[in-house]
Amino acid sequence: MLRTVVVYGAVAGSVIIAVMIIGLVMSGGEGAGASHWFGYLTMLIALSAIFFAIKRHRDKELGGVIKFSTAAYLGLGISAVAGVFYVIGWEIHLAMTDYAFIGEYTDAVIAQKQAAGVTGAELDKLIVEMQKMKENYGNPFYRAPITFIEIFPVGVVVTLVSAALLRNGKFLPAQ
Repeated sequence: MLRTVVVYGAVAGSVIIAVMIIGLVMSGGEGAGASHWFGYLTMLIALSAIFFAIKRHRDKELGGVIKFSTAAYLGLGISAVAGVFYVIGWEIHLAMTDYAFIGEYTDAVIAQKQAAGVTGAELDKLIVEMQKMKENYGNPFYRAPITFIEIFPVGVVVTLVSAALLRNGKFLPAQ
């Protein structure tokens, strides 16, 4: 089961980070804020590996029957490994781009608010918040958990749905 967790988690995490980085590079960093939906859709599709891993484990190793708890442990393990790969990939990307992401992101947020007509004290408050965000994001012990939390809840949802469906041996039975 450990091999399944590592292999499927590594594949899911690698696919997610590769698609995200390609998207960022192709957009020139422009779509950093607008690409949230695309990012989470990518995560959902890549983390569908959880479903296939649970089904394979149920059908090949367990004779077509799996308990919800076993399926959930398998899925959560895959989610955790995918999250670690995602964090490592993001850290490599940040290092290769001289950590430019957070500056581009905060500048885009400020520009977006200015374009919406925000001025005065409200704009000053936003600028202070964005500066604080830049400072915090510079700390890897702050950044890594945030990056992990971007992906892990998606894996939890996929895990719970997959475990609930696949605990029924009649759902997509082995051929």
